[in-house]
Amino acid sequence: MAKLFGNLHLVLAIGLVLAIAVMMAFAPSAPVDVNSVFRWLHLFFGVLWIGLLYYLNFVQVPTMPKVPAELKKGVTGYIAPNVFFFFRWAALFTVLTGLTIAFVDGYGHQALTFTGEGNVNLIGLGMWIAIVMFLNVWLIIWPAQKKILGIIEATDEEKAKATPRALIASRTNLLLSLPMFYCMVSANLG
Repeated sequence: MAKLFGNLHLVLAIGLVLAIAVMMAFAPSAPVDVNSVFRWLHLFFGVLWIGLLYYLNFVQVPTMPKVPAELKKGVTGYIAPNVFFFFRWAALFTVLTGLTIAFVDGYGHQALTFTGEGNVNLIGLGMWIAIVMFLNVWLIIWPAQKKILGIIEATDEEKAKATPRALIASRTNLLLSLPMFYCMVSANLG
């Protein structure tokens, strides 16, 4: 068992096979179509993205000042680069799968332009909040973290300027995640 659960890719592959088996078993009552697959992927990538956002804000950032200097490289050199790899790509795929759902269902344009009725505008607000959060990840947090983590060359002064910028963008995303969740959960469009 330790060998099985020690292999992340194997566990993910088995999880995928089990998910497909569940989809097929319940296909008569919950048809499997493009929309249902994209909703499932949207949830997976969204949980990964926001889970890592919460990990960074609730665990890693507050803990780093307490980590002895000789141990910080373990986090900044190994853990954080992996966290930010999955964090940024999960953000992209969450937004792409969400937009796909909205446009396949036919409400994407109305939601993004707030010209829909009722909950279409609510989901539109959630979509815009998620897009702002995604842009924070790719345009502010990730470029700053590349400097902070030493992935790209940066002076100590550049790293010092990047640190509060990354923190503010990350905390902004934490703040925005709460109304975004409300919009996404409460719209009930599908």
